[in-house]
Amino acid sequence: MKFFIDTANLDQIREAQDMGILDGVTTNPSLMAKEGITGEANIRKHYLDICKIVDGDVSAEVISTDYEGMVREGDLLADLHENIVVKIPMTKDGVKALRYFSDKGIKTNCTLIFSPGQALLAAKAGATYMSPFVGRLDDISSDGIELINQIRLIYDNYGYQTQILAASVRHTMHIIQCAEIGADVITAPLSAIAGLLKHPLTDSGLAQFLADHAKSQAKG
Repeated sequence: MKFFIDTANLDQIREAQDMGILDGVTTNPSLMAKEGITGEANIRKHYLDICKIVDGDVSAEVISTDYEGMVREGDLLADLHENIVVKIPMTKDGVKALRYFSDKGIKTNCTLIFSPGQALLAAKAGATYMSPFVGRLDDISSDGIELINQIRLIYDNYGYQTQILAASVRHTMHIIQCAEIGADVITAPLSAIAGLLKHPLTDSGLAQFLADHAKSQAKG
């Protein structure tokens, strides 16, 4: 399973990259705004800065909601760097744009997926990645993990090559559950990824090893 980090914060991206487990980055307008990145020129420069850190796919989202606007923005984003993946919303015009970019050999990430039917359309349109939002479904008392399970079954039934990129991953257990089901990719905050490191028996075991080592050194 690939690990993407869901942020526009360069320090967090560097930290994840330094761990040696980072495969890519996802961003969106909200994450850019959170880092104070505004204006088309600054946003494009920020995407390039991200691409300099991570040697993997970097999702860059279009803002337009009409087909022509999506195509225009997406072409500009794709020209920035070979690692850029054009992020397209799941709408009627979005599906048309997915087909356009697929036919041109440009990677895409279809975002804001909340149903198996939407996932099926994204795959039919040739999306490289498809992002079901696990946490946002959980927020409305629906089952985000079950949606991943349904999509995995559908894609396996028909051999679709579109990768399931589990998004809106809120915590470490979401990552484990997505791995058990067979999601191709998860994108999560650094805190959720770092949570995989944690176990109390690891901490107590290491403390015991260090204490025993200190005793042996003192005796010597």
